Amino acid sequence: MIIIEPRVKQLLIDDALNTFPDECCGFLFGREESDGTRVVIDILVVDNSKQGDKTRRFEISPIDYMTAEQHALDHEWNLLGIYHSHPKHPAIPSEHDRVAAQPYFSYVILSVLDSQTIHFRSWLLNEEQQFEEEKITDYQFT
Repeated sequence: MIIIEPRVKQLLIDDALNTFPDECCGFLFGREESDGTRVVIDILVVDNSKQGDKTRRFEISPIDYMTAEQHALDHEWNLLGIYHSHPKHPAIPSEHDRVAAQPYFSYVILSVLDSQTIHFRSWLLNEEQQFEEEKITDYQFT
């Protein structure tokens, strides 16, 4: 299960809408609870470094990966995963997404259609290197 704080959810939506019709991308930071629940408390927006058509693919540069790892260390957070948008497509990972995915990371996909966010979904790789949906739960203030 993954919990996304409301402020972070709005940051994700803003990035997806501001980047539309191209795919946006970035990193998810937070903590992992003892029960395995991931709590996303911040993001790092990065440029889609894909050459050519950015409406159907995203790419994150190695320098951006190193920056994200340092950002996590600087804030004593875990680097929990990656997010990206699917302009005019469902929030379901493509085969390209699956092949590029890494174990452990959560992959949040935002489906955007006509400048409106319509759906959020999160995915994890299973032991067979296939995506399984990870439940997104609303943040509960305690």
